[in-house]
Amino acid sequence: MSKGKIVVITVIAVLAVVAVLFFGLTAPGREIWNNYTHGLHKADEVSYETRKTVEDTARSYIASYNADVTVYQSYKDSEDKNMKQYAETAKIRAIRTATTYNEFILKNSYVWQDNVPADIFRTLDVNIE
Repeated sequence: MSKGKIVVITVIAVLAVVAVLFFGLTAPGREIWNNYTHGLHKADEVSYETRKTVEDTARSYIASYNADVTVYQSYKDSEDKNMKQYAETAKIRAIRTATTYNEFILKNSYVWQDNVPADIFRTLDVNIE
């Protein structure tokens, strides 16, 4: 081995020992290390809260959509004019909810990184019959 390589390996080894001693045994070193690890934990917490908020919002859209579709399907063939109007209003709400949901999922798809929970759909159908 050449003398230059030995010097480089020695310098790296000395720097590694100094770093371990600094971060492990000195107060400023521990503070720097703790701030670094705290930042990592904080990023994880923010990521979890964001994901939870997006999932809860998506589930509320789905519940609202399903409720309106059910009302529409229940009353669309009614003989009563008011019930038919009620069904049409529910259909309009369901379409509006589906459109909003689809945009919401598109904008927030980064949250799941292709690991979408089973109860959250990629899209809701806007063609309700």
